[in-house]
Amino acid sequence: MDRTATVTAHAHVPETAVADAAFRRELWGWSAVAVGSLAIAGVFAFLLALSRIPGIETVFPWPLGFFHKGLVIHVVFSFVVWFLAVFGALLLVAAKEATGGRPRFAGLGKAAVAGMVLALPLLFVPALLDRGEPTLNNYVPVIIDPLYYAGLALMGVSMALAVLRLLLNLRKRTAPTKDPTLDPMPSAMAAAGLVFTVALICFAVAYALLAGEEPSHGFNEDLFWGGGHILQFLNTLLLVVAWSVLAHHALGPSALGRGIVFLAAGLLALSVLPAPFFYLLFEPFSAEQADAFTNLQYALAPPTVLVAGAIALHLSRPLPWREPAFLYLALSVTVFAVGGVLGLFVDGADTRTPAHYHGVIAGVTLAFMGLFHVTFLPLLERSLKRGKLLFAQIYLFAGGQLAACIGLFLAGGFGAPRKTAGDAQGLEEMGAIVGMALNGIGALFAVVGGILFIWMAASALLKPPPKKNRSTAEAQGL
Repeated sequence: MDRTATVTAHAHVPETAVADAAFRRELWGWSAVAVGSLAIAGVFAFLLALSRIPGIETVFPWPLGFFHKGLVIHVVFSFVVWFLAVFGALLLVAAKEATGGRPRFAGLGKAAVAGMVLALPLLFVPALLDRGEPTLNNYVPVIIDPLYYAGLALMGVSMALAVLRLLLNLRKRTAPTKDPTLDPMPSAMAAAGLVFTVALICFAVAYALLAGEEPSHGFNEDLFWGGGHILQFLNTLLLVVAWSVLAHHALGPSALGRGIVFLAAGLLALSVLPAPFFYLLFEPFSAEQADAFTNLQYALAPPTVLVAGAIALHLSRPLPWREPAFLYLALSVTVFAVGGVLGLFVDGADTRTPAHYHGVIAGVTLAFMGLFHVTFLPLLERSLKRGKLLFAQIYLFAGGQLAACIGLFLAGGFGAPRKTAGDAQGLEEMGAIVGMALNGIGALFAVVGGILFIWMAASALLKPPPKKNRSTAEAQGL
């Protein structure tokens, strides 16, 4: 194409088409980071299983302390990175909705995605090196290595840029698009941005109070305890948003009024505002301060019950079980509710604790998987095909996770300790043995469901872009 033709082509590309192409590139980036994080978590789960095989060290020279390092990476990628990547995608969708389809400050969005991509190797490479001590502290487990800490810091900065980008777009908000499924998104995601900011403040204050202390398990526990609790409010708020989107798709626009979503998001955001002051009101890192953060968790239940109850009131028979959006929604609510109820019985010492958080995490993950089906991939014009494989993925993951967390709870009730494996578990009671067997079988089914999701979502993301997108890119000289 000569220069005159190129200029002419540029002149005929509608501004909205350019904005749509930029939006899809950025959404593709967030989606790829999200799916990639689950894939990395799965690879490390497989390596962890291999590392438990007796005599495997004579076949493959495992890095020093690989089991616990691999466990850190598996948890961080399947929980922290996956959730934050979905958060980034939702922030972008909210910015698009708030500006009528043309979000501004694209540079901030590009920098946020690029930062997340660069953070990934910094977070998993330390597990493959014979250096650094793994610490299985709560919320954000750590490998004590400068590379790992740099990865966490880069991830935090990247997400802060994405939050800032949404807030700047809201400041000059124009008429939103008319998609009723996304109507509450801008305000709800602004509340999510506030919650994330409070978490960052807690991390920053804790780090300042720990200045000069050598990194250790205790250091990381104190550093991430407060902010980690606040991130659970962020995850719950994102879950509420996901439920609202899935409910609109499965049950119609009237299934969940925007007022319910706003109220739930507002309650969650208001609940975290006192958190930074806990560092002033209590002796830093004391038992009293730890209890104050822990007691915040009681504010998580009312908003989720409010939204789930509102959805339940709009159910009518026959239930649309053949609609994937409804299946994701119903099973997400069920698994999340089971995990929440199990949390009433935890004491932190046995496997009832991981039973609780595996249940709630699986409930959130199911809702996020649903977002890929009804929102992210359709916006990228790469929708998943409905069929037996999709339904098998949903049932395998949900059923497997439900069985796994019930098995953990049963084993914990008979004294099975957490954060141990193999003979170190000391399983003697039949109930503990049955519980861990159920956990293993359920986990196997859940892994198969997770692999199917990764394969389907990754295949959709890696497909050639639609022809009209390719023509637009050619017209722009890309």
